[in-house]
Amino acid sequence: MRDQLILLPGWGLGSAPLEPLRDALLEQAPHLNVQIEPLPADADPNAWLDELDDNVAHDAWIAGWSLGGMLGAELAARRGESCRGLVTVASNVCFRRREDWPDAMANDVFEDFFEAFLLEPHLVRKRFTMLVSQGARDPRTLARQLQVALPQLNVEGLTAGLQLLGQLDARAALGRYPGPQLHLFAANDALVPASAADALLEWLPDVEVSLLPGASHGLPLEQPDEVAGAILKFIHEGDDA
Repeated sequence: MRDQLILLPGWGLGSAPLEPLRDALLEQAPHLNVQIEPLPADADPNAWLDELDDNVAHDAWIAGWSLGGMLGAELAARRGESCRGLVTVASNVCFRRREDWPDAMANDVFEDFFEAFLLEPHLVRKRFTMLVSQGARDPRTLARQLQVALPQLNVEGLTAGLQLLGQLDARAALGRYPGPQLHLFAANDALVPASAADALLEWLPDVEVSLLPGASHGLPLEQPDEVAGAILKFIHEGDDA
């Protein structure tokens, strides 16, 4: 049976931003079974992990972008050895700053964004595409690519996703998961500070951490070939271990 890799999207933008990464993975490794699993749209954030656990194949590699990476970490920890390996892409262990994790988004910035989304969800989601693209080599083009492919707006589901972004702390999950881990960060990320890469490696020195230069939070869409190459190298090393 072919190795299976499940890709989990980030908040608000649907599965389309991961399609270039999926295509790059299949081009570089035709033997790999790559699937994008949409994030749940349930209004109850507590139901999201159970729903992913029901939908995502066991004995697969899991790779998640941003919120998808945080959920992937929780899912990998829940499954233990039945998860082949975990990859996170532009994903922090805590999206918003905590007293013992300063390398994250400031709390007032997160709270202002959350409140603005509740008031003007269409406008704020469009603004979010520009934040994702900030720091890219061509931010305008990247933002347009994201905007053209935006899925239908589900305010309740997206609100639940924002609640998870504010609540999740993946450190316990990452520390508990016994399998191999690769964490890819973007040097010019406007949402996840590049300093989070060093902070994660200092906190968990046995995992693989890489900082990709000249990249924004839209890393999977902006540099799909580079991200695919890093993931495939990681999977190959895991299969050889």
